[in-house]
Amino acid sequence: MDAFFAAAPVEGKRRVHFHAFLQELQVRMLAFNGQADPLARVAREIAERTQLLCFDEFHVHDIGDAMLLGRLLKVLEEEGVGLVCTSNYSPDKLCPNPLYRERFKPAIALIEKRFTILSVEGGEDYRLRSTALEAWGRFYWPEPGEIAEQLPRQLGLAGDAAFDQVLEVNHHPLHIHAHDECGAWLDFAELFATPRSAADYLWLIEHYPRIAVTGLDCLGNYPQDVSQRFLNFIDIAYDRRLQLHLYSRVALEHLAEGGNSVDFSRTLSRLRQLQVVELPALH
Repeated sequence: MDAFFAAAPVEGKRRVHFHAFLQELQVRMLAFNGQADPLARVAREIAERTQLLCFDEFHVHDIGDAMLLGRLLKVLEEEGVGLVCTSNYSPDKLCPNPLYRERFKPAIALIEKRFTILSVEGGEDYRLRSTALEAWGRFYWPEPGEIAEQLPRQLGLAGDAAFDQVLEVNHHPLHIHAHDECGAWLDFAELFATPRSAADYLWLIEHYPRIAVTGLDCLGNYPQDVSQRFLNFIDIAYDRRLQLHLYSRVALEHLAEGGNSVDFSRTLSRLRQLQVVELPALH
């Protein structure tokens, strides 16, 4: 997508990532609160300045996304905006949850009728072909039982870092093990085992360019919604070039065991670009 976007000979073009763009839509719709059809108004504002919209990581996992994206595609198509989307799903599988698939069927029909569908699955992870890959963080394993002394140094926290704090993120409490102006240390369960939105993860990444997450285990050990939130976080972190430090109880290649294999193939590709650091066990 990045290569296509750079080459496209269009001035009014935008490349957007799924989660960040949905957050932008919701914020911009507030400006039309109380008026008729706020989403259509925002979509027309976008169309006024955008000839080409490149939409990366297109997928639908909850009813809110389904309602926003379905209507948005219809208005943008009516306004003549060129759309190029990448996805790990064919159009008929974009919304697999049967609870709200019916609400998204018109959008699927629109894509199948008005879009050219190209399958580019080649069986090869092209990210790993480059000889100039730059790690965007570190993957530590196996996570030792006691890491409180190691982690602040590995993450580069300042000497005056605050420990054991509760922050307010989008009006919800978030416990944080430690943080300073540039880095934060959080627990997997705190970030993903309770309902949190992509907006929460965007907030964290915007405030802390380095984030450590401890307590990661095989995704199959967690409910579907928990592992999906983790995958969403990795999507956002990779797109925003966060310096990520993951501490796992299992090796990277075993992380997906029992998890969501369809989504995790993309996530594993990104995690493989982390520098793997094997830690000695502490006794």
